[in-house]
Amino acid sequence: MSNPASPPRSLAEALRARDDAALAVLLRARPDLVTPVPTDLTQLATRAGTRASVVRALERLDRFALQTAEALAVAADPAPYAELLALMAGDEGDPVVAAAVPSALGTLREQALVWGDDERLRLVRTARELLAPSPQHPSPTGLGPTVAEATAGMSPGRIQEIVASAGLASTHDSVSAVEALTALFRDRVRMAALLAELPEESREVLSRLVWGPPYGQVTAEPAAHLRRLLDRGLLLPTAPGTVVLPREVALHLRGGRAHRAAEPVPPAVEAAGTHRPQVVDAAAAGQAYTALATVEELLKDWDEGGPAVLRAGGLSVRDLKRTAVALDVAEPVAAFWVELAYAAGLLASDGEADERYAATPAYDEWLEQPPARRWARLAEAWLTATRTPGVVGGRDAKERTLSALGPGLDRSAAPEVRHRVLTLLAGLPEGFSPSAGSVLARLRWERPLRGPQQDDDLRGRLARWTLSEAELLGVTGRGALSAHGRALLGAVAPKPAQEGSGRDAEPAARERSARAAEPAGPGDKLPVHHAPGSRTSAPHRSGGGPSYGFGGTAVVPEPLSAGEQAAACAAAARLLAPLLPEPLEHVLLQADLTAVAPGPLRRPLADVLDVLGDVESKGGATVYRFTPASVRRALDAGRSASDLQSFLAAHSRTPVPQPLAYLIDDVARRHGHLRVGAASAYVRCDDDAQLSEILADKRAAGLGLRRLAPTVLAAQADPGTLLEGLRAMGFAPAAESAEGDVLIARAHAHRTPPRTAPEPVPEGPPVPDATLLSAAIRAVRAGDLAATAPRRPSAAPVAGGELPRTSSAETLATMQAAVLTGEALWIGYVNAEGAASQRVIAPVRVEGGFVTAYDHTADEVRTYPLHRVTGVAELADDQL
Repeated sequence: MSNPASPPRSLAEALRARDDAALAVLLRARPDLVTPVPTDLTQLATRAGTRASVVRALERLDRFALQTAEALAVAADPAPYAELLALMAGDEGDPVVAAAVPSALGTLREQALVWGDDERLRLVRTARELLAPSPQHPSPTGLGPTVAEATAGMSPGRIQEIVASAGLASTHDSVSAVEALTALFRDRVRMAALLAELPEESREVLSRLVWGPPYGQVTAEPAAHLRRLLDRGLLLPTAPGTVVLPREVALHLRGGRAHRAAEPVPPAVEAAGTHRPQVVDAAAAGQAYTALATVEELLKDWDEGGPAVLRAGGLSVRDLKRTAVALDVAEPVAAFWVELAYAAGLLASDGEADERYAATPAYDEWLEQPPARRWARLAEAWLTATRTPGVVGGRDAKERTLSALGPGLDRSAAPEVRHRVLTLLAGLPEGFSPSAGSVLARLRWERPLRGPQQDDDLRGRLARWTLSEAELLGVTGRGALSAHGRALLGAVAPKPAQEGSGRDAEPAARERSARAAEPAGPGDKLPVHHAPGSRTSAPHRSGGGPSYGFGGTAVVPEPLSAGEQAAACAAAARLLAPLLPEPLEHVLLQADLTAVAPGPLRRPLADVLDVLGDVESKGGATVYRFTPASVRRALDAGRSASDLQSFLAAHSRTPVPQPLAYLIDDVARRHGHLRVGAASAYVRCDDDAQLSEILADKRAAGLGLRRLAPTVLAAQADPGTLLEGLRAMGFAPAAESAEGDVLIARAHAHRTPPRTAPEPVPEGPPVPDATLLSAAIRAVRAGDLAATAPRRPSAAPVAGGELPRTSSAETLATMQAAVLTGEALWIGYVNAEGAASQRVIAPVRVEGGFVTAYDHTADEVRTYPLHRVTGVAELADDQL
């Protein structure tokens, strides 16, 4: 950005002096300023100074940029650069801090938080109000009010007494007395002599207040050492019993520094452990396989209809516990898997009257994909989801419990924090796992906590959840980012170029970032602050090495296209695929009625074993146990004994053990010998002796059985209860239809109607892309031209901000004359909705009650009805 010949008198003038590239930097850094597009630069400056926009911008500054803004808030208004540098670097002039101040100041200027040249730096008024010290809102610097502010309500006589006690000559008015006292406190030599006269007890009091808070309590009759301070104005009363340390005195005691410790260099992310990259990738691949198996097991458990949906939405605590038991994980982990399946669009509510959760049709499509592609879909959904399972079990603002799959789980900062944490991991050498403490410290530097609403450190909790969830999902292995995790990171946003890391993993990402920084053509490639959505960070050059500042100097690339996202996911899947275990088509049958699957099984074999056996243990190998109940389950599903025997023989590396063959034949021989139908219910059997055995069994008392015929028993219980009761007694009955045919009890998969995955909740307006930025800047420039272009003097001057007013005849005549001369005109126009605007047009043709003209405001040729033109005025010469 080039400085104008004369210093700007307002923020609007400062913005007017920027080129298009610099305006693009501002709008990318603060996307709320472009929603909706401002009409001109004056409106843009007004919007940039509103409280909501300034608060958002301040919250996105890194710690050193925020410290610089805080220093400007306690400096004079306007302040020269030398004063700001002294407040940041101190009297001794810390060289590291001094070298970093220009970059931080540049960030504040780029984001329109500071304007003016180096001799007259001005913090935006709203930012000064937010950051300046006050009794209600203490400054983070710990400084109090100035001498002038603290003595504003003091009597002139008392001020003269303080001046005399400080050894200064009395003055004729309070203003000059306060100025003399202020000059004394700012004079390092005279101030040192004044403090040297004080006893040790008085200096001890000052030392306790010097770094804040600057307020203290005194009694009505203060001790002698306190009286000395009060008499010399080193402590000033602000209220009965309350005194304050003036800002000038505190700065002298601090050596001129506004902060106890300026932090120009971000804390380094430290490695907690080191592993070979091959070990990291293998561990991550193992976790990725476990993630796929867990999601499949979850949705298989809910295949015929999952838990009911609470009236307020979500899973009940009891259902979450049951899910955790079924998955053999802790409840918070179960909540993570449930929410992940929901975010990926594999799980939803069915929308029925008796609403329940179930798999979606997309789940069946997902199952048909290769394992690596299935994992990439889960990981991509996790990276972009704003729903945060970590808050499940907590309380919302109305003290209601937050439930899994329920409302209130969205945290808009979650995708940004996840991506930021993974980017920090990508900055470490391969195989290095970071310490959680150093990651949290880095995030706190990049986004310092401000205000009571952030006291719970949500970003810190999100970061800790990210580290654990990335390990569960297989993005990381043993705490280090895996190779497929690095590839997947490009599916959401490109990784930054890392200085000092010795690596350069994303040249294409940097090219996109460079292109995005100059949407309006060549010019300054100014770094921009990023906002939610696709983003990346660039080094914050603050004199101490590379840093990634969320609110400082960060380069925001254009959002990735669908093709780029698909390519990144495909790349991650390609890297992961060779590391996943190959599905097997065989098991090992054992004589103890078990089958051992030494690895993952292909789907047909796995589906049959899930029905024919019960899973006894999991791990590197899965053990299935065959029981009479499990074999009967397979027979109920329509399998015959010979089918089961042949299937097992074809898929076993060992012969079918005799005990297993006997078990299948024995259950099959008795299966369907009894028939249960609907009467209420009945039992029929060709063997009347077996029916007599049932009637004689005491366990059948609850079924209400009685004999209707030698081969038929009637029951008061329904067919389902009768089936379960007889099976509990050791029989193997089969259900039959009204026609007497055996009913095959195949499980019917319950699916929801087609559902889309939940949309992430954005954190504020999205970052505008290059096309929108170019159009917005062109519109703002044109609107500013229309608002500020000089008009020729007229008999009836137009007041500022009002539309020109001329008669219809005068408007028509001026338009026709402009067509002949080719001059541009300034018009007022009211559209069909009644919205008024000012425009600069160059008329081309006037006929039929319409004027066709080149509209400089819209940068295109348009046609306007003359009856909607309120008036017209000629522009001064040489303005277009």
